[in-house]
Amino acid sequence: MAQSVCILGVTGSIGQSTLKILDQHPDKYSIYAVSAFSRLEALSEICKQYQPKVVVVPATKVDELNQIFKQKNIQNIEILTDEAGLIAVSEHPNVDVVMAAIVGAAGLLPTLAAVKAGKRVLLANKEALVMSGDLMMQAARDSKALLLPVDSEHNAIFQCLPQNYLQIETHQEPQLGVLKILLTASGGPFLKHSAEQLKHVTPTQACKHPNWSMGRKISVDSATLMNKGLELIEACYLFSIKEHFVTVVVHPQSIIHSMVQYVDGSTLAQMGNPDMCTPIAHALAWPERIHTHVSPLDLFVNHSLDFQAPDTDRFPALKLARQSMQSGGLAPAILNAANEIAVDAFLNEKIGFMDIPQVVEFTLDHLENSSADSLDLILEVDIQARDIASKRIMQLSK
Repeated sequence: MAQSVCILGVTGSIGQSTLKILDQHPDKYSIYAVSAFSRLEALSEICKQYQPKVVVVPATKVDELNQIFKQKNIQNIEILTDEAGLIAVSEHPNVDVVMAAIVGAAGLLPTLAAVKAGKRVLLANKEALVMSGDLMMQAARDSKALLLPVDSEHNAIFQCLPQNYLQIETHQEPQLGVLKILLTASGGPFLKHSAEQLKHVTPTQACKHPNWSMGRKISVDSATLMNKGLELIEACYLFSIKEHFVTVVVHPQSIIHSMVQYVDGSTLAQMGNPDMCTPIAHALAWPERIHTHVSPLDLFVNHSLDFQAPDTDRFPALKLARQSMQSGGLAPAILNAANEIAVDAFLNEKIGFMDIPQVVEFTLDHLENSSADSLDLILEVDIQARDIASKRIMQLSK
């Protein structure tokens, strides 16, 4: 019987890649629900082709979507709205698999709802785990949900770790012969830029990733190395490992997606062409493997593999993320909220590229950290951090 899939963020790059995989395996998967935030024309075409039972959009977009549906003669699709709608489809009993691909903190509650409902959750929204790591992982253990990483790096680590490693419950020393995790980073488009050059980069330049096709927010995060910092935090929670056992390695070719070192001297690496369809297909079908359109890696073409340590003086966002994980508690949620506000301000040309980590550091310094032991507390500090970051941006933009 085909598994029923809910795609949160269907019009984004991860959502589009997920559709490609589902197209190749119509006998294995069907679409029950999809969501989108603003790209209603693209959403309507997806609805016309795949005929989901439910679609979720902001309440302010319902009239416009209904009008488009009427023009295209799209019928019999229920429209739900806002966060309540996202939660409803994420935990719906007819849904087997939830692709959590909403960008940013907006993905937290629907992802958590899917986990609590015991779904197979394909985690492409790293911010949800960054904000509520301990709560999310405990909910997965309680509900026996399958929380599988879709980020190429975490999916690579998952493939290289011993079987059942995700069942380890606490943040302790590495287990089952693991020595450390090597988290690879492309270095982004400004890897060779000087500190002076970084002061003058534009949003257009920051969004041109050399290897991956991604949305604007994650592209900027990749350029600042904040994306790698968020991934470091995600890896610590997902694989129950302290941050000093995770080493970031800059690997510009993006051929090795991450590695795991073992106590016997072995280093296992997962390699492949940079295409998100591979980790999506792996998480969809795990523990089985299914075909994708992605070409196998040609080692005679991709024969040069380079590695170097990240420069946290030029890219301080990575250092801030590691310090946040060291502090624990609410610090990762504060870091994430401030970064979302700062990146949006940069994309709207209110602040410069190097102001992004400055805004994040300022926010971390001006909010008291405490234990992240309740969802209400996490959501409250998220609001406070956004307010402080916004005020700092106003000061910088004068």
